[in-house]
Amino acid sequence: MAVNLGSNDSGDLAENADINITPFIDVILVLLIIFMVAAPLSTVDVPVELPVSAAPQQPRPDKPIFVSVKADLGVALGEDAVDRPALGAALDAATKGNKDERIFLRADKGVPYGELMGVMNLLRGAGYLKVGLVGLEDTSGGGQP
Repeated sequence: MAVNLGSNDSGDLAENADINITPFIDVILVLLIIFMVAAPLSTVDVPVELPVSAAPQQPRPDKPIFVSVKADLGVALGEDAVDRPALGAALDAATKGNKDERIFLRADKGVPYGELMGVMNLLRGAGYLKVGLVGLEDTSGGGQP
């Protein structure tokens, strides 16, 4: 509590209800410095090698629809090569317009991740949201190639 020492006719010391905010500002500045130091440390870029999936194999549909991204970055629907802009129309013909049909997307091991995401964006843009990624089954049991 603070006391006002100014002249007072009654002779009693009146209480001053002001809060001393200096310690509060000190604490805030220390927290600011801590967060300024800690924030860049939490966003470190780390190269990642994705593991082989050991998930149980799902039952295969009678007539699966495969979209493949080849090593030369060409796209194929089943066995037929398809231009990327025509992929949506080709899928509509293969699925008879059924947008709920699961599309199996597979890509060559050397295809850049950005190219694979580009094909997934084409599938999403055409209205096909059920996309399954195809990979090799890990038979060694270790989870790593």
